[in-house]
Amino acid sequence: MHKKTVVIGFLGTQLDAGQGAGRWQKWRPTVSLAQHEDRQIDRIELFHSPQHARLAKVVTEDIGNASPDTQVQLVPFEVSNPWDFGEMYGALYDWARRYPFDPEHEQYWVHITTGTHVAQICMFLMVESRQIPGVLLQSSPPRPQRVGAAGTMELIDLDLSRYDVLASRFDQAREEAIDFLKSGIATRNPRFNRLIEEIEQVAVRSRAPILLTGPTGAGKSHLARRMYELKRSRHQVEGEFVEVNCATLRGDGAASTLFGHKKGAFTGAAADRAGLLRAAHGGVLFLDEIGELGLDEQAMLLKAVEEKRFFPMGSDREVSSEFQLIVGTNRDLRVDVTRGLFREDLFARINLWSYTLPGLAQRAEDIEPNVDHMLARACAELGRNVRFNAEARAAYLRFANSGEAPWTGNFRDLAASITRLATLAEGGRISVDQVQAEMARLQWLWQHAGAAHGAQAEAPASDLSPWITAEQLDAIDCFDRLQLASVIHVCRQSRTLSEAGRRLFDKSRAQRSVVNDADRLRKYLQKFGLSWAQVTQ
Repeated sequence: MHKKTVVIGFLGTQLDAGQGAGRWQKWRPTVSLAQHEDRQIDRIELFHSPQHARLAKVVTEDIGNASPDTQVQLVPFEVSNPWDFGEMYGALYDWARRYPFDPEHEQYWVHITTGTHVAQICMFLMVESRQIPGVLLQSSPPRPQRVGAAGTMELIDLDLSRYDVLASRFDQAREEAIDFLKSGIATRNPRFNRLIEEIEQVAVRSRAPILLTGPTGAGKSHLARRMYELKRSRHQVEGEFVEVNCATLRGDGAASTLFGHKKGAFTGAAADRAGLLRAAHGGVLFLDEIGELGLDEQAMLLKAVEEKRFFPMGSDREVSSEFQLIVGTNRDLRVDVTRGLFREDLFARINLWSYTLPGLAQRAEDIEPNVDHMLARACAELGRNVRFNAEARAAYLRFANSGEAPWTGNFRDLAASITRLATLAEGGRISVDQVQAEMARLQWLWQHAGAAHGAQAEAPASDLSPWITAEQLDAIDCFDRLQLASVIHVCRQSRTLSEAGRRLFDKSRAQRSVVNDADRLRKYLQKFGLSWAQVTQ
């Protein structure tokens, strides 16, 4: 079925102008649409301001003379300021909402050669957002100029999926951005890779707050800085990356550090201070360990994020700062909210984009590429080339991926370990003896760190709300709740279902002729409607 062709465009008050016979000697973009013998225009929706109604009538008559089958629909279009972007876009949007588009029987070409630059941009946006279901039409005068010549017309389809070359370039740009966020490390953990792919999309499309949760050393600060650098490379931010660890903020110093103060606001305030929120204007503010921030500071932060304005300490005048907020924490803020330690309204505001970074022990596949990356970085810092010999490398990776290596400090532990090996390597080669000594050092560090934490480090979280609904909890005995919480805790500390089963059934498994720890654990979780993927995600 042949579709009718409908052109939508503005009357060109300068290019389309002309009253006498001489007007036919020049190229007029709107009239030229009807002069192409190989392209039939069935209807033109011609926007014009009331003060140019006479010119619109002349152009309509001339189109009729050039192409009697072309219908011109004059659309009075009045805006007080044609250079006002908001007013122009709003008027076009209102028109498009009322217009009876019929894509099944008509195709729409949006003419962007005429009209103010603001009108042309708004037309582009209307097509790009599919408010007008069509393609762009760009017309040009003949080269060289010839009397009565129609010039050229070019259609531009903004559906980028139709352009394989462009699509491949966008795909390549996105892959490069994802690689940038991962610092060029060829990570293999599927869950982590999916997480980074979504973070890349959010980083370049959104200015809303982002919440990064994960254990100490999982890379929250590093990822926040990479997101900032990615946005800066896309010219989406102009300000600085400002980072502060909220665990270091106490008393009056907390509010002063973040929001600034006036001279004399408190004892020791000898001069005005701008504060970090203002330092982050136009950039990114990263608040690490936000769960350590006091309730008063949380309330002030909420106002600053929502309104972009706040009061420095001791000041009766508000100041403003536009920044994107990224926060990090190793705590479960949901639990802190229920205990009254964290404001529910602030949590709701920063929880639009929330991501949990897994620890190194939960990313066993990524230990090897991170070892290579950190060794290369250590070599650059030391100014010398260092390599593992084959046997030493195998021994180190075997240990790093075993249950003997909990990596409690996550990537910080790994980076420190590789730095020590690279520094002590004789002749640029890391030997088996050095690896064995480093393994002993790490085991000693982890043993003492575990003892320092004591029972608190071993105690499983009793909050089951991430996995069990309130209705389910009401139907479970207290004994079963505590047992399930302990089982989930062990699962989340284990790399695989089998490893968790071995730890949980370490005594009873010795009494069985057929050992299937994974199956026993899977069936236990199923009693509560849970799976391994659910409790470890």
